[in-house]
Amino acid sequence: MEKKSLNNNLHKASKAKKDEFYTQLVDIEKELKHYKEQFRDKVVYCNCDDPFESNFFKYFAANFNALGLKKLITTSYDKSPIAGGQLSLFDVEGLKPKGKEPFRIEINEVSDNNADGAVGLADVEWLLKHDANIATPLKGTGDFRSEECIELLKEADIVVTNPPFSLFREYVAQLSEYEMKFLIIGNVNSITYKECFRLIKDNRMWLGASIHSGDREFRVPDDYPLDAAGSRVDSEGHKYIRVKGVRWFTNLDYEERHEDLVLYKKYTPKEYPKYENYDALNINKTSEIPKDYRGAMGVPITFLDKFNPEQFEIIGLGISNSGIEIGVKPYKAEHKKYRKEIQKRGAVDGDLYMITNGIVDVPYARVLIKNKQIK
Repeated sequence: MEKKSLNNNLHKASKAKKDEFYTQLVDIEKELKHYKEQFRDKVVYCNCDDPFESNFFKYFAANFNALGLKKLITTSYDKSPIAGGQLSLFDVEGLKPKGKEPFRIEINEVSDNNADGAVGLADVEWLLKHDANIATPLKGTGDFRSEECIELLKEADIVVTNPPFSLFREYVAQLSEYEMKFLIIGNVNSITYKECFRLIKDNRMWLGASIHSGDREFRVPDDYPLDAAGSRVDSEGHKYIRVKGVRWFTNLDYEERHEDLVLYKKYTPKEYPKYENYDALNINKTSEIPKDYRGAMGVPITFLDKFNPEQFEIIGLGISNSGIEIGVKPYKAEHKKYRKEIQKRGAVDGDLYMITNGIVDVPYARVLIKNKQIK
């Protein structure tokens, strides 16, 4: 029993460490510029952020007046590898936690306290030094699911943070339960989570404005193993890795989301094969969606980068149980000879597949859509 418990703890510690990706300030700035007016007179909560390290806190604290915020709240988790570590936004003697204690900062006002003619992080530091009520230890762990943090969540208008990747679906479920406005960062494959896709289909969550392709660089804890391509150590010894498939997820609207995707190709049966188990075309690239086809089409999940709800209808997701729910049929009896090959590719009932000249093709996850503008 002791050995089993030790292995479980090691697994949890390893998982927690891999969840510690610290978002770069430049990526936050590029996304937030699309929503600035929506933050006026709002309470913003960053509930997965060490207030002494977080670039989310840095952005909102430095722009508190420019955004017209009502209040800024940020909380950290007690197992954060960097909390209480070497880097800090502020140099406040005796205030910064000495270990990995969870902390909370609440700011209601930022004035030109140091009389330098500008309002920014220096004034936030002044507040931390002179107002004992600004920064306080949390009673619990700082876990976003804790009763203490949920009470802070209820007080907020908008949540902005980088939640733990391994808890993304649970995190989104909580935001949905409390009907929160949010802007969070995660992996594009989160689209395929049943709980997340339901929100996307119902137009209650969509992808953000600034990231549509490529990868993004994140800072990681000092003891994080750098065994991946694209990792680096800067001149001060801080570690960074590049993560593929990163996206912003939000329910804050922005103008570009309502721009039509320009379509130029015409439908031909030869170029666009149909699935064996669902009446829909297979589309390999968003740019190849035909402009004149009115039926169902299966497109890559990255189509959602360009999704305009006035232009397209989302029917469902063609994988596993999500596919079965919208009528994707199981394998036909006459296709049993292909079943082993299909299973080799990791496919299950509910997944879309095609058979062309005896060759089985099981594409990666497909979003099933229809063009609403074709009468």
